[in-house]
Amino acid sequence: MPPAPLTQIVLSTSRTHGLVAIAHGEEHHRAAQDLAEAGFQRLPSGAFAAPLADRPSALRMARALVHRAREHDITITASTRPFLADFGHDLADRLPGTWSAELQIYGHPLIQEDLWYGLWEAGEIHRALQDHQIPYSAVLRNGTGTELLLVERPGHRTGYLLGALTEHEKEDVRADPSTPRTLVLPAEADLAAHAAARTFLPAYRRALHHRDLNTVLSALERIRAEHETLQAIRESGRYSDGVPLAGTRMIPEVEATFADYAWLSFRHVLEHAPALLSRCRPALTAWPQDAAVLDRLRTAVADSQEAWAEDRGLSGVLFCADGWRRARSRFGLAVLPAIETWLAHSAVFERQARAAVPGGPVALSAPSPRLLTARPATPAVSRAPAAHR
Repeated sequence: MPPAPLTQIVLSTSRTHGLVAIAHGEEHHRAAQDLAEAGFQRLPSGAFAAPLADRPSALRMARALVHRAREHDITITASTRPFLADFGHDLADRLPGTWSAELQIYGHPLIQEDLWYGLWEAGEIHRALQDHQIPYSAVLRNGTGTELLLVERPGHRTGYLLGALTEHEKEDVRADPSTPRTLVLPAEADLAAHAAARTFLPAYRRALHHRDLNTVLSALERIRAEHETLQAIRESGRYSDGVPLAGTRMIPEVEATFADYAWLSFRHVLEHAPALLSRCRPALTAWPQDAAVLDRLRTAVADSQEAWAEDRGLSGVLFCADGWRRARSRFGLAVLPAIETWLAHSAVFERQARAAVPGGPVALSAPSPRLLTARPATPAVSRAPAAHR
C-alpha cells in the first residue's frame, strides 16, 4: 500500500443528500469537525451532507469549509463520480433477487487493511488495495451469505470494480484456483447490473462450489492420514514407533484420540457437503451408477446431524481443554461409521461434485491437483505409521 496521503475531504453529489463529503486521512477526525462546523450534517454512514436546494446556504457552507480546511492543511477533492452509495443502491435494485447496499468509510488509512481479512479476490481489486488508498466502498448483500465489494476504479475517471468477500478461511487468494476475479463495471447502473448478473454472479457461484468442494476434500485428506495410522495400529498391535500396545484395552484410547482429531475436520464435511450433494445429478454424467453411493453419503450426513447439532449448541460454552477433547472424542466416535463411509467413497463424491458445477453443462471441472482424490479411501495397511500416537 502506498504512503498515506494528506488528510482530504472528498466531495460528490447525491440525488438524495445533495453535496456529500467524506473525510479521509490521518487527521480525519479534524476534517470531520471542520465539516460539522461548516454546517454539514452527519449521515448514519459517517459521511456528511449539505442540501443543494437552498443554493445560498450551500455556498456559505462551502466557503466556510474551504476556509477551515486551509487552516488545517486539509485537501478538498471533487470526485468525478456521483456518490458511491447511490450507485450501490441502483446496482442492488437491479440485481436478481433481493439485495442491499451499505456504504463503508475507511477514515484512517490503516482501516483499509481490515478489508484484507474478508477479501476473496485476486484480480484488480486486490491490486487496487495494494497500490491505492480506498477511502470508502459499498458492500452489497443478498441476505443469504453473499457479500460483494464495490469500489470506484482507481486511476480512472469513471467505472467501478466489483469483487467478492467471504467470512470463511481461505487460501492465499493469488494461488487458490477457486478465487473469483474482479469485474470492471461501467458507470451506467443498468449495464453494470446486466454484466454482474450475466458474468460475475455465475462465476462467483462456481467459485463457491469449488471452494466448498476443496474444503471438503481437504478435510477428508486430513482424516484419511490419521485413519490410516489408526488402522495400522489396530492391525499391528503396536504404536507407530513400534512400541507394543499395553494390551487391547489401549485400542479404545487410540480410537478416542483419532475421533477427537477427526471430528474437527469432519465438521467441515457436515457444513459444506449437503449443498454440494444437492447439486449432483449422476444420471446426467458418465457414471449414473454413482447414485447409490451418493445416497449412502447423504445417509451418513443425516446420521451425523445429532452430533453436529450438539456440537453447535456448545458454542460459547466454557470448557477446560480436556472437557473439549472429551466432547470432540464423543462426537467423533458417534459418527465414526459416517466418517469411514465418506473416506471409502470420496473419489465418487469428488467426480460427481466436479461434474455438478453450477451455471454450466454437466462436465468435469478442472480439479486442484493438490486435492484430487485418486486412491482408495481405506487401503490395507501393513506398515507402521510414521508418528507415535
